[in-house]
Amino acid sequence: MWFRRNTVKNILNKEIQQYINANLTTDLHSLLLKKSPFPEISMQEIVQQIKGKKVAQKKFSYLLKDGIIFPPNLNLEQASSQATAEFKAKSLSGKSFIDLTSGFGIDPYFLSQNFEEVTLVEQNAELLAIVKHNWKTLNKKANFINENLENFLKQNDEKFDLIYLDPARRDEHKNKKFLLEDLSPNLLKIQDQLLKISDQIIIKLSPLIDISYLISTLKNIVEIQIIAVRNEVKELLVFIYSNKLKDQIAITCINLESEEKQFSFNFDEVKSAVSEFSEALQYLYIPNNAVLKSGGFNCISEKFNLKKLHPNSHFYTSEELLENFPGRVLKVEIIDSKQIKKGEKYNIISKNHPLTPDAIKKKYKIMDGGNAYLIFTQTQKSKIILRTV
Repeated sequence: MWFRRNTVKNILNKEIQQYINANLTTDLHSLLLKKSPFPEISMQEIVQQIKGKKVAQKKFSYLLKDGIIFPPNLNLEQASSQATAEFKAKSLSGKSFIDLTSGFGIDPYFLSQNFEEVTLVEQNAELLAIVKHNWKTLNKKANFINENLENFLKQNDEKFDLIYLDPARRDEHKNKKFLLEDLSPNLLKIQDQLLKISDQIIIKLSPLIDISYLISTLKNIVEIQIIAVRNEVKELLVFIYSNKLKDQIAITCINLESEEKQFSFNFDEVKSAVSEFSEALQYLYIPNNAVLKSGGFNCISEKFNLKKLHPNSHFYTSEELLENFPGRVLKVEIIDSKQIKKGEKYNIISKNHPLTPDAIKKKYKIMDGGNAYLIFTQTQKSKIILRTV
């Protein structure tokens, strides 16, 4: 493994830190071809710290402090962003918190802020050593346990106010896995054990997992949150309560770092909700990707009293402007293809239409860019082209 016993001490050397900071914009491939100027640390270890700082600039800026150590790339990729971690922490509090799969420690750092006792379980000893060092640097206390999750559960007799876990979604060959029984840990095997030691469990899962499958497989689900950042769905959070009182399961769609409001509905409404249809009116509504992931296509039509263009388009329309829609709202006009001029710039959207954006650009000799949208789709009656006005 890259993380040797004295790596932390060596990396924190003042001269090495100065070298790392001086090379944050240097081409990393060229750096790797050079010999390390420091006999006590390899160039690979130096480059890894540079990569970590670059990731932190975009993903978790609170770690851009002196004395922070960054782990290998895979751990950086799998770590939650600061934005999602801070959001998750807002409404959680209690006496005791445990993260059973702490990883690089981003989620537990924020989730545990309103808890008195914090426990982190991680089977990778080297990664846990990095987290332990970083938390000490940040004056954050916890009980660090280097143990396999299943072994910890066998030995543990303590109860916690909140359990959090983020199962590994890759096998030993780094292939992605999505079924609950294929994750590590196998959630289907341990869910009863988890419910015995906490009344509240939060599980982070891939945004690609099917919501209906989740609900049919896991016990005591109270809510599923679909979390996007700037319209890119990052994760699903499953909230499980041991003392669940209602059969209804809330689906909440969140688009962070936007001004869009959350959209929520009960999962049972998906089956009963019905949409009305219309030709395109003055305003077009495009739900954000968290809403689209939820499958609540008819729910959003009902709740906002909007008409759909087509069962398979997931575009909505109204004559009057509607505020607080969770997505983009565009004022549009229906145009003829002859009104598209060669060389014009548009943001092109094609949904439920035979032409892809690339094919549209080629056919009409137009380019990406500008402030206007060109939308190719269809209503129940015909294919249409819409342009923002």
